[in-house]
Amino acid sequence: MSVRTLPLVFINLGGEMIYILDQRLRAPNTSDDNSEKGRGVWSENDRRRVLNDIVGTLFSKAFIDELLKPQQLYSHRTLKTVLTRLAHASIMRLNPASMDRLYELMVMAFKHQVFLCPRPKDLLLISYNHIDTIREFVKDTPVVVNQVDETHRKIIEVYSSLPEGEFQLLRQTLLIFFQDMHVRVSLFLKNKAQNPNGRFALSTSGPVPHGIDVPGLMRTFDTKGREVRRGEFPTGGSYTSAIREGCFELHGDRVVRLGRNMYTVNHPEETHTSKAPSVKTNNTPNLLAKEELNLLARLMGSVKAENKPRAETGFRINLFPTDEEEEEAGDISGAEESMFGVINIQAMKDEQAASELALIAGQFTEPEQPETLGCSKGDDLLAMMDDL
Repeated sequence: MSVRTLPLVFINLGGEMIYILDQRLRAPNTSDDNSEKGRGVWSENDRRRVLNDIVGTLFSKAFIDELLKPQQLYSHRTLKTVLTRLAHASIMRLNPASMDRLYELMVMAFKHQVFLCPRPKDLLLISYNHIDTIREFVKDTPVVVNQVDETHRKIIEVYSSLPEGEFQLLRQTLLIFFQDMHVRVSLFLKNKAQNPNGRFALSTSGPVPHGIDVPGLMRTFDTKGREVRRGEFPTGGSYTSAIREGCFELHGDRVVRLGRNMYTVNHPEETHTSKAPSVKTNNTPNLLAKEELNLLARLMGSVKAENKPRAETGFRINLFPTDEEEEEAGDISGAEESMFGVINIQAMKDEQAASELALIAGQFTEPEQPETLGCSKGDDLLAMMDDL
């Protein structure tokens, strides 16, 4: 597992969050209350403030410096907790259902980009596309632009010297992290980039990665290294020569289009998702839990209280039209059921069996120790972040 994965995960997922929030804040009927903002009448200042506050928190020096320390990738649960705090760094508040959908969209978008990434090193170009687009969102706020530029320089400094093998390990770490996520996204389904079961459909055609020859040619060499014979073989696809390499500097043409804003204001349905098997979470104690909570505390402590006056009330927002999505999910699920066949199992609770199992499990349970101050440290940190 790569210990350099976490910064790229936050930058790319954070970029997708900015794309989605910008698109939904421009769309009507995105809130769940009856106020003026509840009817979807957002001012341009509201939208810019939300984006500036979130970007300013994501690219704050303390947060980025903490992310750049070599460390293992977080669990989905911890990552989602941090991103929820990030989304609430402004006056906007998302309800739990909207945050669930937002996280699914962010993860599936980045997963699709990782799948299509030509070379492991091009993960940097995807990240730089996110940074470039975020910089454009906050271009009217010089302080935030400077934060983005400084973070970009640090990313270049840390990752430009990594060997190819480290980028391959980084890509494998991401694929392992994404492997249980199969949420259906309307945009991907419409573009035939995703199958009804939530898995991506990868093309066997197109340009090959930079520095790679077009497949289909076999060359035979003798013992002295001289080419003696050529032949061809079917590749099963239509491949073309590689396009030029993208720019890995602070500014320039990235060439790779992955990581750019794929949402449009006029098509809010592109951010619809359908229910799919949820991510399995492991509730066993994790050695990284303490460090993850400490990071959360440091992250949320970097948000200045004076930037959000107490007297100012925020607004709650429902990002996604849940009823429409449920109908869509039902349609897709029905089609999938007819295609693959679905077996419905109804499990009845047996109280006697449950009590016997509980009795047996109790024999293996160690006596609870009196709670000490150290044991509640994580709860104190989470409570503190709730008050921010």
